[in-house]
Amino acid sequence: MAEIQTIRRNLALKEYEIKAPDGKQSTFSIKFVKKNGEIVFIPQAVATGLPINCKDKRMRGVLPIDNDNIASGHVTPVHIDGIIEWNGKKIRL
Repeated sequence: MAEIQTIRRNLALKEYEIKAPDGKQSTFSIKFVKKNGEIVFIPQAVATGLPINCKDKRMRGVLPIDNDNIASGHVTPVHIDGIIEWNGKKIRL
């Protein structure tokens, strides 16, 4: 049986902030729990801003994209305590 890979939340958040030298955003997959308990999986997304102070509210903006790196949905606010999976790895504190 294969061991489940994990990643520390602070390292996942650092990966969230990474941009390539040319300014392009890196893509990632994310699974998180919304405030109402619904689990959401976004297979390919990029980081985006939110119209609130993200650091103080412990929120991050996520924008789903398609295979051509074109937005395929709307910006979704994600609370960092709700993130349960990052790039296929389970989040641990």
